[in-house]
Amino acid sequence: MIEFKLPDIGEGIVEAEIVEWLVSEGDSVKADQVIVKIETDKAVADLPSIVSGTVLKINFLKGSTANVGAVLCVIGEKGEEVKSVVKTEKVVREPEKVVEKKSEQVKVEGKVLASPAVRKVAIEKKINLSSIKGSGKDGQILMNDIDKNGFSKVTEIVETLPPVGVVVQRKYDQFGYVERVPLKGVRKIIAQNMISSLTKSAQVTSMDDIDVSELWKMRQREKEHFALEGVKLTFMPFVIKALIKSFQKHPILNSSLEGDNIVIKKYYNIGVAVQTDVGLMVPVIKIAERKSISDIAKEIEKLADSARKRTINIMDLKGSTFTITNYGSVGGTYGTPIINPGEAAILGLGRIFDRAVVDEETGKVKNVKILPISLTFDHQILDGATASQFVETLKGFLEEPEEII
Repeated sequence: MIEFKLPDIGEGIVEAEIVEWLVSEGDSVKADQVIVKIETDKAVADLPSIVSGTVLKINFLKGSTANVGAVLCVIGEKGEEVKSVVKTEKVVREPEKVVEKKSEQVKVEGKVLASPAVRKVAIEKKINLSSIKGSGKDGQILMNDIDKNGFSKVTEIVETLPPVGVVVQRKYDQFGYVERVPLKGVRKIIAQNMISSLTKSAQVTSMDDIDVSELWKMRQREKEHFALEGVKLTFMPFVIKALIKSFQKHPILNSSLEGDNIVIKKYYNIGVAVQTDVGLMVPVIKIAERKSISDIAKEIEKLADSARKRTINIMDLKGSTFTITNYGSVGGTYGTPIINPGEAAILGLGRIFDRAVVDEETGKVKNVKILPISLTFDHQILDGATASQFVETLKGFLEEPEEII
């Protein structure tokens, strides 16, 4: 008999949420067969069985959280009795009993084996399941058992019963009904990282506008050519190349504060924030200085896709030296982005918009394309003057993009 424990998969992870069990109690499994999917703060991971045998007991249901080292399930010989005592959380056969509460509150507890559908009916009909003898396997109460015991036959079932052990009630505060969403998984880690960043760095945000009319034209000329290669050309690869050129003139922006030392990185790993269903994830373009516009465009698209599908490799989320967040893609203009922990600054890109300006040479009004940017920097590492000089250098490269190709 083997206790299959949640392994320490590195990256400082201490807990994981059960996303999906691919096996049930009683199923036969083979060594290296994936039996459960878990979600950490980094990504979704598949965990394979370490032995061949039969799943004797599952200790954590889908949606529950387990700490590293917790026994997720027990695997052994078919029919073998589970002798070890393991801590369980929301076990499949948790004791239950229907107890009527005031108003709409119904609590499920006691000792009953029934499916979620049957429990749903019991709650709606105020039926005490402990008074019914089940005809299913191991005494499980079936839908027919409810009908046989004199209760009205149920012809349809709607909604899904909440997890066993909860009180079913409408949630409200003094002003009206509310919905409570648990802060967990990636969302919880994002919250922790942001608070950590704000408490460990002196963050200041500088904003400016960049005339990217020439860059706009360049992208328009090149995007059809890139499309033939299956590459979606955005402005991001150009911004990354311009950043690298700017870092070479202002290396302090590509650094981190470690104790009493400012560590200036001589390589450029650029993190690009990607919006996913569970929150922002930051895939990293490694050694970006060695890659072409086309290479960067392809890598951004590939990493963003795997991040949204939650199949991204953990190493692709590590090692960034500077981060870009593009809130302009959803309509934002200016912002105050929070620095990714361990970096000196972060660049926010807004939505490109048109602006009418007077041409200095002709005196005529012309239309230009404006890219609004917001640079948040750690005032412990650099001063406002250095940040402004960096922005001016960056503006120069983006306004004359031929220099970054």
